[in-house]
Amino acid sequence: MALIELFRLSTFLAVIATLHAGVVGRQCATTLSNATLIANQLQFHYYNDSTGRYNNGRLWTDASSLEDLHNLMLSTGNDDYHNVADSSYIGKAALDPHTDWMKFLNGSYDDAQWVILALWKIADYKTARGRDGSAYISSAAKIYDMVAGQWDDACGGGVWSSTDHTYKNAITNEQFLLTSAAGYLRTNNGTYLENAEKEWTWLSASGMRGSSGLFNDGLKLGSCQNNGRTTWTYNQAVVASGLGALYAATRNTSLLDQAEVSLDATISSLTYNGILRESCDLATSGGTTCDHDQQIFKGIWTKHVQYYLDNVDDASRITKYSDFLGSQHSYVVKYAMNPAYDVGSVWYAANEGGSQWSPAASASGLEALISAGKYGPC
Repeated sequence: MALIELFRLSTFLAVIATLHAGVVGRQCATTLSNATLIANQLQFHYYNDSTGRYNNGRLWTDASSLEDLHNLMLSTGNDDYHNVADSSYIGKAALDPHTDWMKFLNGSYDDAQWVILALWKIADYKTARGRDGSAYISSAAKIYDMVAGQWDDACGGGVWSSTDHTYKNAITNEQFLLTSAAGYLRTNNGTYLENAEKEWTWLSASGMRGSSGLFNDGLKLGSCQNNGRTTWTYNQAVVASGLGALYAATRNTSLLDQAEVSLDATISSLTYNGILRESCDLATSGGTTCDHDQQIFKGIWTKHVQYYLDNVDDASRITKYSDFLGSQHSYVVKYAMNPAYDVGSVWYAANEGGSQWSPAASASGLEALISAGKYGPC
């Protein structure tokens, strides 16, 4: 048996043993063992130890992938990637108290908040293992304050997507809802809660969510009207995780109903035979393809459904999405995952040349399996 196959077998058996030892409660051993194999391939095939970044990656997708590794370790109880954070490009910046975050983030308040989420998850992992994550928490707070400073009265409120001040979009404001509400749960700082409530009041009245229940990409500059651009999957779940966190802070159950408007609209409108599909996804060659950013959107949807359900203390709401998350796992393994445990961008059908292969696509598949491992059927 080849060395790589022995490594994969030993990893599988180790995860199974850990899960059956009761480390992670109800989570599904088989699903999380597959997730670990995908994570191993993500690190082996795409991660560059010398730069601390993923080859052909982007800052925000790199941040999301770091978040995923630590989300996975918190799920399995293993420490397979315990050295990655501190040696990564993002981790080194977080550990340096003199980092110029505005320069590091290149003026993107969208990217900034993916970094916040990664720093928080790394800190959670370190805390769970009895290690010091304070530098990550401190850096996340600095970045959050930068984003919060971007709120103004243009279009009635909201934060700008970048220092250019040319776009108020869904994802940056959905993230601000999430980082504010989750920040309050972490700190008990009332300013975070005030920001979260202010954000949802504005976002819910902004017109970015159409009659279908789906959020379009953003607002037209000047008229402040819905720009009608693509209803990407991730826009429909990040808002839900934000509302779930705000519910945890306020116990206002109407927020959960609002979250599920967009989750349910995703399932009814952004799927093919019950499997998530972006408008740019095409299994056959010669047609449209999703770009690097778009290749991770479906996985982001599943991850933020997990985060939404983490804050929902209602078994019926959890059950509502369990089978759907399980189906995403099944199709990622059936159609998107190759024999090396790399994952392509198309989940809904067998690849006929249209699936794209990248660290973002692989991380997207990883996210689907972690969320299914926690909340899908076993």
